[in-house]
Amino acid sequence: MKQFFGENYVHHGEIIQLPLDFVRQLCLKIQPERPESRCDKDMDTLSGYAMCLPNLTRLQTYRFVEHRPILCIEIKPKCGFIPFSSHVSQEIKHKVCRYCMHQHLKVANGKWKRPSKYCPLDLFSGNKQRMHFALKSLLQEAQNNLKIFKNGELIYGCKDDQECVSDWNELARHLKPFFFPSNGLVSGPHCTRTIVKELIHVITMTLLSSTDACRAGDMKTVPVSQGRSYCEASAFNKELVRNGKHKLESSGLPKDCLLYKTLQAQMLDMLDIEGLYPLYTRVEQYLEEFPEERSTLQIDGPYNEAFYEKLLDLSTEDDGTIAFALTKVQQYRIAMTAKDCSIMISLSPCLQDECSEQRPVVLASKSRFTFSVSVLDLDLKPYESIPHQYKLDGKIVNYYLKNVQAKDDPVMSSLFKENEDCTLVLHKVTLK
Repeated sequence: MKQFFGENYVHHGEIIQLPLDFVRQLCLKIQPERPESRCDKDMDTLSGYAMCLPNLTRLQTYRFVEHRPILCIEIKPKCGFIPFSSHVSQEIKHKVCRYCMHQHLKVANGKWKRPSKYCPLDLFSGNKQRMHFALKSLLQEAQNNLKIFKNGELIYGCKDDQECVSDWNELARHLKPFFFPSNGLVSGPHCTRTIVKELIHVITMTLLSSTDACRAGDMKTVPVSQGRSYCEASAFNKELVRNGKHKLESSGLPKDCLLYKTLQAQMLDMLDIEGLYPLYTRVEQYLEEFPEERSTLQIDGPYNEAFYEKLLDLSTEDDGTIAFALTKVQQYRIAMTAKDCSIMISLSPCLQDECSEQRPVVLASKSRFTFSVSVLDLDLKPYESIPHQYKLDGKIVNYYLKNVQAKDDPVMSSLFKENEDCTLVLHKVTLK
């Protein structure tokens, strides 16, 4: 995935061989620490191999700050664009983003207590006001999209789907030494709000940052302007409309920042799942006829340079071949991986005389930080998950149309009500 995100952002693990007894003991020790939502996934104790991964809650570049306190923010930004594919069958998908629609279905299913005001399009807009609003919304309803660690310990966010630590006053207590090292500079009722504002500013600046060393590969870029730049369901957008402003500004992202690279990878989903699914079916039918071709087509890997080379074709004109269908399916898998990845921002206090041009630094009002930005959860999404994504997309859209948009639209509401209440009653008639 370095071809998409650049060398500086992706940290691969090292595969090491371990004695089987050690692996079993390690798994037994880890099992009680795993979140309940993960316990249904079995750990392979018989392979004899383990993946040694870096601790991304620590700075990944500079060893000299390891003895200092480390603050780490994990963000799962989700999909940052509105589908622009002509294959989309429901117009609502051209207006409201997948995340905002999915929120309502998740609340209905009991996964979350209330919908978040966070909209990914605000974060990916590059507009600092919209980005600040998006990050504040994440802090208000972290769900599984935001976690904050202090020296590797979770101090804010959800450990699993339900157990959340989300007290702003407690968060401010943890953050105050980072942002206001001298006691007494900030106190009183506005202390918490001021510290959270500082945090949001620093996160925004690191997300927009870039360095010369962080260059993506030779992947052609998908024009960001193809889709709508805002989501009609965004709380930020609704607030503007209420205030009589109808133009939502999108400043654009710097091309070397991680958000831009993430968005470019996401936009490899050029056909939407509705346009992709028939191509997946074509590949499936081909594999049923020629099952021995599965390894040649690299369905299950290896995901090497040759694999990524095949993904450079960004054409959307279907020539009816298996090669075209396979390329679009593999591009979709990359896009889905980018839509579900996590960004880790690690910060450590930095004294002015320690800062130089070789060390990226972000400034706050009363402090400065050395930082590193990394991306994780880059295991390619399974080929077999595509039918599930197709069904889920339909569920999300249908629920939103019936239960959310219908309530906002009196005409639609009456139509749904008529459909629900209309009953055909047949009476027995005796002919004389």
